[in-house]
Amino acid sequence: MSTTTAPIDGLRAAIGVQRGPSSWRTITQEDIDKFAQITGDHQWIHVDVERAKRDSPFGTTIAHGNLTLSVIDGLREELSAPGAPGHEQIAFGVNMGWNRVRYPAPVMSGARVRATAELVSVDEKGGGWWEIVDRFTVEAEGAEKPACVAESVVRILLRPAQ
Repeated sequence: MSTTTAPIDGLRAAIGVQRGPSSWRTITQEDIDKFAQITGDHQWIHVDVERAKRDSPFGTTIAHGNLTLSVIDGLREELSAPGAPGHEQIAFGVNMGWNRVRYPAPVMSGARVRATAELVSVDEKGGGWWEIVDRFTVEAEGAEKPACVAESVVRILLRPAQ
């Protein structure tokens, strides 16, 4: 095993292994309102508590789908893959974004959510760059279906072997 790819070899051993679940995090109405302010998405189903009680099939407001997705970023370190390269081994990293994002079930205001992760692939892209794809699943406590399933795509540039 070369010293340049040693960090990747350790990471590859984690492909297909589920990590987590993470700790629980509560999605509050304050979180939902702040997200609405940031995104400009003020749909009543998210921000109008009284109307949601009256008109929503859920009886409460629900989180924006992208708010549910953003919870993953706060749990990423907690769900890091064993054998992943450490910061000292990475010269540069780029978050390429989300792929295959789905929202099978809504997250109600006040719900507790947590996530699991599974490493899908680790592919060499040339010039010392590697692409890492993780699949995250966010579940809301007591829900039958996941709240969010998405793949995170990150590229890292490894430092040259010394």
